[in-house]
Amino acid sequence: MNLQSTKLLTNGVEMPRLGLGVYKMTERDETMQAIDHALKVGYRAIDTASLYGNEVEVGEAIRYSGIKREDIFVTTKVWNNDQGYDATLRAFEVSLKKLNMDYLDLYLTHWAVPESFEETYRAIERLYDEKLIRATGVSNHHEHHLQKLLAKANIAPMVNQVEVHPYLQQDALKTYCTEHGIAVTAWSPLGRGNVLDHATIIEIGQEIGKTAAQVVLRWHLQNNTIIIPKSVTPSRIEENVQIFDFELTQAQMTQLASVNRNERIGQDPDNFKFDF
Repeated sequence: MNLQSTKLLTNGVEMPRLGLGVYKMTERDETMQAIDHALKVGYRAIDTASLYGNEVEVGEAIRYSGIKREDIFVTTKVWNNDQGYDATLRAFEVSLKKLNMDYLDLYLTHWAVPESFEETYRAIERLYDEKLIRATGVSNHHEHHLQKLLAKANIAPMVNQVEVHPYLQQDALKTYCTEHGIAVTAWSPLGRGNVLDHATIIEIGQEIGKTAAQVVLRWHLQNNTIIIPKSVTPSRIEENVQIFDFELTQAQMTQLASVNRNERIGQDPDNFKFDF
């Protein structure tokens, strides 16, 4: 496994196993510089969303990089107040225009809005049929949300992006996704840094000469989870990809499994609020 390693989605599209998340990157120059640096050190996936307010910068940074568009995997998401069939199609057009692209690699429902997430996903299916996106997906969907989609969908979601980190390991949901051919992406794979001072994680890092963050990111990869760590700091952007020259032992993986607390840092998809 290396920085160019990909996860094969059910339709044959290859999605990078590691990408750059750009949540809360709202300062233009900082955002552009972070993406530029990430692409220079080998990242080939960028994960944004209409909510983040930086789709314009993502598109500009990719064009500025000189790297071929087809060599970069771009994900964005439809926000909650734009959900529903027609509204999602309109929101997609807005995102595509802001990114200044002809297509997207992956388009996600951001959260499972109870009254509209099924219609939102139906619109994503249409975008896929029209070849405006290369893969379909959702974010923050529990098993019961996925069951509703799978009961009606012509195309099963290929990706589910959810909160996963050592304090919230989501084993049951990940197993369900695996059984149904849905790749899992971890947002905030480092638990917004909350997990990095856990003694077990620090000790494993000391044993192998790696940082706590590198241990956690490697743990995700060995659990077959796609990761999109966010950072605007060049040294951290580099640190987060230096995880392909070692492998955690089964004993270390078991130790990390024991860290689970079923503890969220974000909203529960069943109880989310629009004002967060």
